[in-house]
Amino acid sequence: MTQHHKPNFFAHPNSIVEAKHIGSGTRVWAFSHILPDARIGEDCNICDHVFIENEVVVGNRVTVKSGVQLWDGIVLEDGVFVGPNATFTIDPFPRSKQYPESFSKTVVQNAASIGANATILPGLTIGRNAMVGAGAVVTNDVPPNAIVVGNPAYIKGYVNTRKTSGMTPKTPNDDRESAASVRGVTVHDLPLVTDLRGNLSVAEVGKGLPFRPDRYFLVFDVPNREVRGEHAHRSLEQFLVCVKGDCAVIVDDGVNREEISLDRPNRGIHIGPMVWGIQYHFSPDAILLVLASEPYDPDDYIREYDEFTELAAAGRDHHTS
Repeated sequence: MTQHHKPNFFAHPNSIVEAKHIGSGTRVWAFSHILPDARIGEDCNICDHVFIENEVVVGNRVTVKSGVQLWDGIVLEDGVFVGPNATFTIDPFPRSKQYPESFSKTVVQNAASIGANATILPGLTIGRNAMVGAGAVVTNDVPPNAIVVGNPAYIKGYVNTRKTSGMTPKTPNDDRESAASVRGVTVHDLPLVTDLRGNLSVAEVGKGLPFRPDRYFLVFDVPNREVRGEHAHRSLEQFLVCVKGDCAVIVDDGVNREEISLDRPNRGIHIGPMVWGIQYHFSPDAILLVLASEPYDPDDYIREYDEFTELAAAGRDHHTS
């Protein structure tokens, strides 16, 4: 073991710690090897048989379990967990003794977790608080808070999400409105008239439909594993009805997150401004109708989750001040 520049971390006698930048409280266990230019934060736990190259940045309170290699270009932000034998790849076309000019940068954002034996392809971002299931093969960026599983990995759900299914009978005789746990979202069970000739559901502006639509669009033929939405609006309101089949809608106000099932054509969701929305788990026959309060305006979209949470927090502070 080499001479340590900072005595306020622990290194097992059978480890090789060449790094000059290791934070206080970090523990490096047996048979791990950390190269000189790697940067390791405070209160980390680097378990047995971990190898860390030079151009690696590890934040604070990170756990790296046994059998993991962190190659040049990998960044683990604060609070990340990497399970045993998880594999990071950094070259999409590796050849023996042939090296690219630079390696792709892979970022695992704050508080994300990667399960045992998962494989992460090069140049990806694992969003904050996301969860990669054991054995998953991740071929695309993982959104914040998403749970991904499988090969190739797909989104199975979202962490810390309350699920809402049928709230009222399927055939109400009048409009029934229920507030979701997410601010700015209401669930509407609309009138359903059944008849031997066929069924009918209706909504009127000001009665069931909270705003006068200026635009509509349809989402259909979505493969079951694909995800739509993943954005918020600054001022736009929307009303969603799955007129055929079913799908699930995630709504998020920056504090609370809820999954609402659209499983019949007389159920709608009103989503107000500054709500992060995601639609997924589409059935093969699903047709999602979206009514919008304004014409299309690309400047009204917020497409980065971090920007959304910052704006949402600023809005909450403004309302409470």
